[in-house]
Amino acid sequence: MLELTYLREHREDAEQRLAKRNIDAAGLLDTARQLDDLRRNTQTDLDARLAELNLLSRAIGDLMKSGKKDEAEAARAKTAELKASAANLKEQLDAAEKALHDHLCTIPNAPSSKVPSGRTPEENVTVMQHGAIPELGPSAKPHWEIGEEYGILHMDLGVKVTGAGFPVYSGQGAKLQRALIAFFLDKASEAGYREFIPPHMVNAESAFATGQLPDKEGQMYHATADGLYLIPTAEVPITNLYRDSIVEADQLPIKMVGYTPCFRREAGSYGAHVRGLNRVHQFDKVEIVRIEKPENSYAVLEEMVEHVKGLLNDLELPYRQLLLCGGDMGFSSAMTYDMEVYAAAQGRWLEVSSISNFETFQSNRLKLRIKGDDKKNRLAHTLNGSALALARIVAALLENNQTQEGIRIPKALQPYTGFTMIVK
Repeated sequence: MLELTYLREHREDAEQRLAKRNIDAAGLLDTARQLDDLRRNTQTDLDARLAELNLLSRAIGDLMKSGKKDEAEAARAKTAELKASAANLKEQLDAAEKALHDHLCTIPNAPSSKVPSGRTPEENVTVMQHGAIPELGPSAKPHWEIGEEYGILHMDLGVKVTGAGFPVYSGQGAKLQRALIAFFLDKASEAGYREFIPPHMVNAESAFATGQLPDKEGQMYHATADGLYLIPTAEVPITNLYRDSIVEADQLPIKMVGYTPCFRREAGSYGAHVRGLNRVHQFDKVEIVRIEKPENSYAVLEEMVEHVKGLLNDLELPYRQLLLCGGDMGFSSAMTYDMEVYAAAQGRWLEVSSISNFETFQSNRLKLRIKGDDKKNRLAHTLNGSALALARIVAALLENNQTQEGIRIPKALQPYTGFTMIVK
C-alpha cells in the first residue's frame, strides 16, 4: 500500500508514476485526498470535544469545592452532551478511517521512473537475449507428447485424481523435478540465502500484507471453513515472517529462499497456449526474497536478475529478459523483470521467473521497518523473484533436449538426477 504521506506531499510524482499503469491516477489521488481531509477534520473536531470535556470535568470538581452546586450540575449536563457528541464523532472517525483505508487498498504501487509506459505485454521491453534457439527437425514433439511417450508426465492422471491443470510426474520425470528443486536451493544457499520451509497456507492478514488481497482474491484457492488460502507463491509466507517487525540496520540485507508447491486457480485460462505444463494450477517453485535498505534495492534487483541468469545458463536454456511496461506489471510491484525461456517444439517463449522490487508497498502493509543509527524507523524495501518455477522449465528442457536416444540432461543437473538421459 502506498504511503499516505507520499500521496499528499508528492502528489505530482505519484500521479505521473501511476499514470504509467493507464489508470485514472488523478481521480484515485483526488479521492484519497478528500477522504484524508474528511478523516483529519473529523479527528480535529473529536480532539476539540475531548479537550473541552476534560476541561469541564476538572471545572466540576472546583465548582463543587467552592459550593457552586447549581453551576456544577449545569456543567455535568454539558459533559453529557459533549460525551454524546464525542461518541458520535468517534463513530464518524472510524468510518472515515475505514473508507480511506479501503480506498488506498485499491491504488496499485507507483511504477519506478525506469518502467516504460504501455498497456499490453507486447509493449514490454526486451533487455537482452542469450543462447541459440535449438533447431529441431520436423519430428520434434511438444513436452506433453514427450511426457506421455516416455512415461514421465501424465496430464490425464491429474485430471482423474483432481482436475485439469494438476500434472502427475513419475519415474525419471519425478526425479527431474526433485533434482531441479535441490539444484535451485543449493545455488541460492551458495549465494547467501537462508533456506526456509514455510507453511503452504496463509491467513488473510498474510495475503493482504504482500498484496494478494484484495487484488488477487479470485486467483487463490480459499479454504473457507478456516479462512485460509493456499499460497500462490512462497513469497507470501516467507515475506510475512517479518510482518510487524522492526529490524536493525546492521541486520540487512536479509536474504531468504524457500521451496514450496504453488497453487493458482488461473480462472478463465483456456486455449492452445495453456496445454501441458504451460499453465497449471499446481506447480513447484523456488523463491528468493530480500529485505533491503531503500537506497540499495534497485542494485539488489539487478543482482537477483543475475542470479536467475546464472541458473538458466547452467541449464543451457535460451532465455530473454523483459522489462515489464506499466500496464503489464503486478498490482504490488514498482518494477518487474520477467525471464522467459524458449520452448523449441512449440516455438514460443515461456515465462519462468518474475523478479520484482516492491519498494515500500509491501512493507507498509507488513509494518516492516528499519531502525537506523538515529533511532528513527523507516519502511524497508522488499524484493522477490522466482529462482525458478519448475513447470515451464521442465517443458523447455524436455522440448529443447529431445534426441533420437532420449532427452538429454544438462551437465550441471546430472549430479542431481543421477542420470544423463531420460530414456523410454
